[in-house]
Amino acid sequence: MNVLTQAASHTSLKIERVDTFILQLPLADQTFYSSQAAFPIRNSLLVRITAEGGLVGWGEGGQYGPAEPVAACIDHVLAPKILGKPVSSPIKTSEELYAFSRDFGQKGTYVEALSAIDIALWDLWGQVLGVPVSELLGGAFRSEVTAYATGCYYPESFKNYDALLEALEAEASTYASAGFSALKVKIGLLSVEQDAERLAVVRNAIGPDKKILVDANHAYNAATAIRMARELERFDVRFFEEPVVPEDRAGYRRVRDATDVPIAGGEAEFTRFGFRDLFVGECIDIAQPDVCCCGGFSEYLKIQALASTFGVRVIPHVWGSGVAVAAALQAIATIPPLPHTANPVALQNEPVVEYDRKHNPLRDDLLESNFSLKDGRLAVPTGPGLGVTVDEDVLNKFAKKVSK
Repeated sequence: MNVLTQAASHTSLKIERVDTFILQLPLADQTFYSSQAAFPIRNSLLVRITAEGGLVGWGEGGQYGPAEPVAACIDHVLAPKILGKPVSSPIKTSEELYAFSRDFGQKGTYVEALSAIDIALWDLWGQVLGVPVSELLGGAFRSEVTAYATGCYYPESFKNYDALLEALEAEASTYASAGFSALKVKIGLLSVEQDAERLAVVRNAIGPDKKILVDANHAYNAATAIRMARELERFDVRFFEEPVVPEDRAGYRRVRDATDVPIAGGEAEFTRFGFRDLFVGECIDIAQPDVCCCGGFSEYLKIQALASTFGVRVIPHVWGSGVAVAAALQAIATIPPLPHTANPVALQNEPVVEYDRKHNPLRDDLLESNFSLKDGRLAVPTGPGLGVTVDEDVLNKFAKKVSK
């Protein structure tokens, strides 16, 4: 078979079936809190798309809330529309699915479902061609990515303030000794003054050279967020994530105008249209699209391009299983330094990847070869597609429901 014939056979390969897997894992005595709620379980949704001949691609969505609605969108609405479609056109398929569902699904559940399908299609197309998704997206600028530790959540006993501070100091110290150069601390469940004291404990524990990031999970109104931002300046905080609710564009702008701390947001935003509004409104310095929620790789490409025209850095949000981490790494690998210099590391223009440090077997046990940190960095998978293989025995152990 010559090259042209082989290429033609690839492009004619069709989608044969779509399966969804609702994953749920209770955390028992390891429950933790953000400003919004307790996290007593790990949950997500995986989609497996199988092509003619048995080759499969994996995608993820449904990590934020219950996975059942996302699975229903895929099983009953979107999957029937892609059966028999070519695997070689993920962007075309994504555009067609969004055009079909935009009247009732511009944000939220439908876009999460579309994200999972899109990621699986890019993974599958990479499998067919034998190249990683980062190459399909245009090429990798880096082979490994610095990870920042997301931790310092609130424990169930957060009302026992003295014990909380003692545990916080020990936790932050472990991240510093593990080689992380940056740590993201959760704030917003306690008063501004108490959270400022927590940050003082963290800074003392990790020393002056490690970076502190904070995430309020939209706990504040603009006035309170500005008060908090003034406290953050004391600790050289490098970004303030979700200071106000995602709908409050004017509030974002007020906070950003009132502080030198870079403002980050976007994990609760969807598609290029939502991010366009954040950029035009001058709401954020750092965009945080989650590839598993914003529309998948096809939409991420457009968000990244828009961000670059506004001088906004992109640091994707990551939450979910090992599939989500693999997708994020493939996306982050393709981010150009912004702005470009001959030495982007020195000017801290390089993107980073979020690496949650709370108990997460969906990430740490799901893949046949799971991620491991080396000197505080994660390698970008180099295999075809996402570059990872789901261990289906482990998957079935975690699966609450399988739709076929």
